[in-house]
Amino acid sequence: MIGGYGVLAVTLVVLATVLIGALGLRISRTTSDFYVASRSVGPGLNGAAISGEYLSAASFLGIAGLLLAHGADILWYPVGYTCGYLVLLLFVAAPLRRSGAYTLPDFAESRLESRPVRRVASVFAVGIGWLYLLPQLQGAGLTLRTAVGGPEWLGGVVVAVVVLCTVTAGGMRSITFVQAFQYWLKLSALLVPLVFLALAWQGDGAPGASAEQPASFHRATVVRVDRSVVVDVTAATGVTVTGILDGRTERRAAVTLVPGPHTIGAGTDLAFPAGAAVPQPAGAVADGSGGRAWGRPLNGSPGQHPLYADYGLILATFLGAMGLPHVVVRFYTSPDGRAARRTTLVVLALLGAFYLLPPLYGALSRIYVPDLVLSGNTDTAILVLPQRLVGGTAGRLLSAVLVGGAFAAFLSTASGLTVSIAGVLSQDVLPSVGVRSFRWATLLAVAVPTACTLAVPGLPLADAVALAFAVAASSFCPLLLLGIWWRRLTPPGAIAGILAGGGSAVCAVLATMGGLYSGGWPAALLAWPAVWSVPTGFLVMVLVSLATAGSVPPGTEATLARLHLPEATPALPPSRSHSPAGRP
Repeated sequence: MIGGYGVLAVTLVVLATVLIGALGLRISRTTSDFYVASRSVGPGLNGAAISGEYLSAASFLGIAGLLLAHGADILWYPVGYTCGYLVLLLFVAAPLRRSGAYTLPDFAESRLESRPVRRVASVFAVGIGWLYLLPQLQGAGLTLRTAVGGPEWLGGVVVAVVVLCTVTAGGMRSITFVQAFQYWLKLSALLVPLVFLALAWQGDGAPGASAEQPASFHRATVVRVDRSVVVDVTAATGVTVTGILDGRTERRAAVTLVPGPHTIGAGTDLAFPAGAAVPQPAGAVADGSGGRAWGRPLNGSPGQHPLYADYGLILATFLGAMGLPHVVVRFYTSPDGRAARRTTLVVLALLGAFYLLPPLYGALSRIYVPDLVLSGNTDTAILVLPQRLVGGTAGRLLSAVLVGGAFAAFLSTASGLTVSIAGVLSQDVLPSVGVRSFRWATLLAVAVPTACTLAVPGLPLADAVALAFAVAASSFCPLLLLGIWWRRLTPPGAIAGILAGGGSAVCAVLATMGGLYSGGWPAALLAWPAVWSVPTGFLVMVLVSLATAGSVPPGTEATLARLHLPEATPALPPSRSHSPAGRP
């Protein structure tokens, strides 16, 4: 527990968010200000804002937690999250800006001159946004519970209320300043404590996180198991148990855990001596090495088919970024296509700098907080690490800095998602458009995922975000790439491809969240659907378009010319549905 320091850190971040957001309120007047900041955001500010909203709960907390639990394969997360913007830079950024659209459904209708395509795109844009919002709210609850012991729902409510106030006050113009500030806050919140942790580690003389050594307790440690778990013990280990072990109730009893599986009941405390090997949750280490394969790729984690899981992770993160509504909408705020490309280069540099840090926290966590794997609280590794390594008031202060950075991550990503969802809802669901409609849509955009947070089973944060990436990669990635670069795309092909690719990924997400399969190939295929759902989306979109060649929109040539010619080129006639009647 960090106590008052954590409360102070969260309060300061919230106040800074509200005050900076108030600056946007003063200069936000028009509908264009609320939707796309009047398309006037320069590359430096826009790059920082995009990085701020992109670095979510999965980036700040989830990567280190998954690295602690599963090892080297998880490094594909930061690589994929960053390389997704390289794909955006090469194929999407400038043409998307030249489209003149406000949202992804706007682009879909402009390119294909079809209201049904717009409706399908709207459903998926809102669904992906809500799916991505859930781990932000869950992460906020987890952070507050770890920091101050508050109820888990409280953090999500705080984030929802702050985001609602900020977005309704100034829209895109407001959150641009907020998110740019929050990127630098998150980077500093990781970098500054890491310097002190590295110095403490050097002075502590602890061994490194070697691939050849099983995880062990560096110091005598008491582990609290909140949920019942079956663990595998590889060597006889003496512990003191208070709670339920293998069906027996123990009261501070000295017990020797013999090699093999053991069942630990919820609410049990286990006191391990220094040097004891950390028991692994059953099935966590497929090769039976007791954690020795942690530093090796393809070691059997986080699933029984690690090579397939790696390919699924790579495809989802590389291609999913271009299909995330809150990411794509940012390129509409650039003044022109050249500025959009420069913005993407800035983002690549800023993301690369940030993603150097979470893996270092993951490596240190394996030395000092390996018990979190046993208790199932690996997402709290970054927050707990300073108290274990440094301790005392200094450790609590460093943890408070990290709590503030984590809350900045939740607020910035949730703000971007809320703007993108509200933009779609206000244009395609509510009966009117404009600033008033946008504000009502913002309330709906925040209320639904907040209500769902308590009902949806908790997933590891990075896993939950990876599922959102898989749906985005399977639905909007084919639509954007084929819509920008293939003139024979038709409205029936676009609808069929979105439903086939995105729909199958959604079914896989629901099955994974519902725990339909717990192992084997079925579980792997559902947990990492991008390997088959992305090709399905592309293939169906192409085949149906070829079969309906007579449905190619008549304004295709003019639309593609507008997407690919520089803005200085004399204007060509716009497609007939580029500015739908009654739409901004």
